[in-house]
Amino acid sequence: MRITEIFASISGEGTRQGAPAVFIRFAGCNLRCAWCDTGYSFENGTTMDMDAVLAEVARHGIPFVVITGGEPLLQEEELVPLLKALKGAGYDIEIETNGTRAVGAVQAYATVCMDMKCPSSGMSSDPALLATLRPSDMVKFVVADRCDCAFAEATLASHPTAAEAVISPVWGADYGEIVAFLMERRPPARLQVQLHKILGVQ
Repeated sequence: MRITEIFASISGEGTRQGAPAVFIRFAGCNLRCAWCDTGYSFENGTTMDMDAVLAEVARHGIPFVVITGGEPLLQEEELVPLLKALKGAGYDIEIETNGTRAVGAVQAYATVCMDMKCPSSGMSSDPALLATLRPSDMVKFVVADRCDCAFAEATLASHPTAAEAVISPVWGADYGEIVAFLMERRPPARLQVQLHKILGVQ
C-alpha cells in the first residue's frame, strides 16, 4: 500500500474529536478541493507492507487509529486486510473519506467520517452514499460561507442519513456568519471547528 505518513496527534475532526490518535495517511486522491491542506498526499507516498504499517502504529502505543488521505478507499484491496489486522489487534478505527466511494466493505471494522463536498471546494461527492451511513458514523460538510451552509441543509433534507451531521468551517472562514446561519435555519447538524488548526498541530 502507498502511505504518505504515519504520525500521532490529537484527532482534530470526526467522531472522536479531541482524542489522541495514530494517523495513517494513504497516498493518492481522486479530488482536488480548492481548500485542501494535504495536497502533498496527492502523489507522494512510500510503499509499505502491512507488517511495517502495523509495527509503526504499535510503536506509538495509542489504541485509536484514524485512516485518512488522500482518499484511502482508492486502495480498498490493501486497506481491508489492514483494517482486519488492526481490529484483530484491538484498535478502535475511524476512516475519513471524501464521499465518492462506497464504504460498505470497511464498515465492519471502522466508523466512517464522510466529507460531503460543498460548492466552495470546487468538487462534488455522491449524496446517495449518505443512506449507507450508520448512527455510529458521521457526515461532515466543510463550509466557507452561507452558500455552503445552504447546500449542506438542502443535502440533508433530500438525502436523510442515520449518521450525525456536522458543519465544519474552513480555516479562516467567517465563523460568525456560519454560526448565524445555524441559529437562523437550525439544520439537523452541529458545529465542529477544526481543532487541530486551533491547537497548531498536525
